[in-house]
Amino acid sequence: MKTVIPLAALAAVSFAHPAPAEGPRDAILAAYAAAAAAESPSFAGFSAERGRALYLGPHTGGKPETPACATCHTPDPRARGRHVGTGRGIEPMAVSASPTRFTDAADVEKRFSRDCPAVLGRPCSAAEKGDVITWLAQQ
Repeated sequence: MKTVIPLAALAAVSFAHPAPAEGPRDAILAAYAAAAAAESPSFAGFSAERGRALYLGPHTGGKPETPACATCHTPDPRARGRHVGTGRGIEPMAVSASPTRFTDAADVEKRFSRDCPAVLGRPCSAAEKGDVITWLAQQ
């Protein structure tokens, strides 16, 4: 069973298990790593390849109009996306194109909490969140 990590718990984990963080994104990843290890003792680190697969999909559990993150965010995470329902523009997901991406823990958790159920039909695990961020940080 996947667990949802409340934002307060995520913040508490990041302070309880400080990592040699170079910035806010590293602190967010460290918090997700600690949460992933708590969810699964076999957690061995994040995978950019799993993150890529999660981002590109397709997935069948969520809304039919959003079978992948790439549906709104485009297959090239360096490009601007467009929300499939509203048509609103979305800044690129790749850190190389949007350097402040994944630097605000509250915003990161808010987006995953909203988007994972739409794409996957369930909340993302901490490992899945870390995998996606890891891949997008390399793009």
